[in-house]
Amino acid sequence: MQHLAFARPGRFWRGNLHTHSDRSDGVLPVAEVCRRYETAGYDFLCVSDHLIGRYAYPISDTTPCRTNRFTTILGAEVHTGALANGELWHLLAVGLPADFAPPDQPGFEPVEGAESAGVLAARCAEAGAFVALAHPEWYGLTPEDARTVGAAHAVEVYNHTCHLHAARGYGTGLWDVLLNEGRRITACASDDAHFAGPDQFGGWVMVRAEANEPEALVEALRAGAYYATQGPELRDVRVEGGEVLVECSPVERVVVLGARSASGGAHGRAMTRAAVPLSHRLAKGGWIRVSVDDAAGRRAWSNPLWLS
Repeated sequence: MQHLAFARPGRFWRGNLHTHSDRSDGVLPVAEVCRRYETAGYDFLCVSDHLIGRYAYPISDTTPCRTNRFTTILGAEVHTGALANGELWHLLAVGLPADFAPPDQPGFEPVEGAESAGVLAARCAEAGAFVALAHPEWYGLTPEDARTVGAAHAVEVYNHTCHLHAARGYGTGLWDVLLNEGRRITACASDDAHFAGPDQFGGWVMVRAEANEPEALVEALRAGAYYATQGPELRDVRVEGGEVLVECSPVERVVVLGARSASGGAHGRAMTRAAVPLSHRLAKGGWIRVSVDDAAGRRAWSNPLWLS
């Protein structure tokens, strides 16, 4: 049984799903943001400016920035309603149409009686977008909050800006809670770059598609045919002969995680292959995921491999 991200036709494309320009609270113009990502070797980018009235509800047009080797996906960071702790919801919507009807959200403060986050996420998904729960650790998004947004495809497992500036950049805890509840949800990593500091090129996704084209990339994201990383490469994840087989760029640790506290792993110098026994504890939860760490402490996360 091979993970979809490695089994389907095509190749991997490197992209950042979450970044900002001067159309909202970023520093650089849209074209310069795109140029920097292309120059850094990325294959695609979504400029996800804040879809609020303060910035005239921008879905930034990045189509003029596309080249024969670099593409862009339209999208936005969308907001409405409040978490249980009173914070305004942040949802990442990658692949929105340019004419998407925004919620009535003037600024960064919740509005009483506003459209719920669950309804807004469903509208984004119905419009064709890949929807992620943005930076959950940064602003205290709880499992109770997440349960109200059934249309979300993913949790943002790593947000580089939140890690650098607030030391709250991860989402693995929330992700595992939802997986343990039986929710088939994936995980993405991103920069959330604003270019006011060194908040770029720290977390990205590798998406498996036959073409570096917006529609193909979004379809692959929605299907879960990708992995998230801070640097290490995953080259294969499969279950075969009672073992979880992992191939990757050189790493120091390979961990296979399952439901609740189940885990198993391998440690070594510059490992590019590992075979981890698929124990009964790992298998009985119905899903596993793989995490690898390189010598610099950078991590990559596979999406879940569903065993049933």
